[in-house]
Amino acid sequence: MQRVHEPSGPPVRSGRWHLTGLKGTMGLVREHARAFLDDGTDAPAATVAREVLLVIAELVSNAVRHAPGPYVLQLSQDGARLLISVSDGGTSGPVPRPPDPSAGGGGFGWHLVQRLSERVDVVAHAESGKTVTATVVLLAR
Repeated sequence: MQRVHEPSGPPVRSGRWHLTGLKGTMGLVREHARAFLDDGTDAPAATVAREVLLVIAELVSNAVRHAPGPYVLQLSQDGARLLISVSDGGTSGPVPRPPDPSAGGGGFGWHLVQRLSERVDVVAHAESGKTVTATVVLLAR
């Protein structure tokens, strides 16, 4: 994790982790995310922290499930906003599906990410792959 102090604004914290997508990846993602949140000068309220962890888990698990690697998780905090970025080797963006609890096939994750985030952006990279970035406000709602 690194701290960068911008001369014209609040401190910016960021962390970046390369992920394998293999068994145990989600446990490591949760550990990295919790450590990042706990390391902040103003740790978010418990309810907000749970929502942030849910957004991170959904973005990473969707990348691992639907796209080839390599996978990278980056967290960047600037004041009251946290940018959660997940990069993968896939070329197509997320496709929302209707939630279907009876079929057990999911369909809830992308909707949750959009509901819990202030903003979600998908950027395709010229070489290959994409990055999905969710912006979450760290103040209690």
